[in-house]
Amino acid sequence: MIHLDWENRETIKQIECVHADAKKFIVNHKLTPGKKYDVKNESDEFYFIVDNSNRIGGFLKDYFKEI
Repeated sequence: MIHLDWENRETIKQIECVHADAKKFIVNHKLTPGKKYDVKNESDEFYFIVDNSNRIGGFLKDYFKEI
């Protein structure tokens, strides 16, 4: 039940959004290219970050680069 306290967890690392051009989904409302985001959790394919809505969202790693 890790998802219940993600917002309060320590930040693992910071990443920078490089683009918000998705083929299937609309992510440009939640991500801003050039902005840095705090990673709260990570899987093989996704970063779970505090997005522009100040909530936790899971996004493909393709949208980001590590800083």
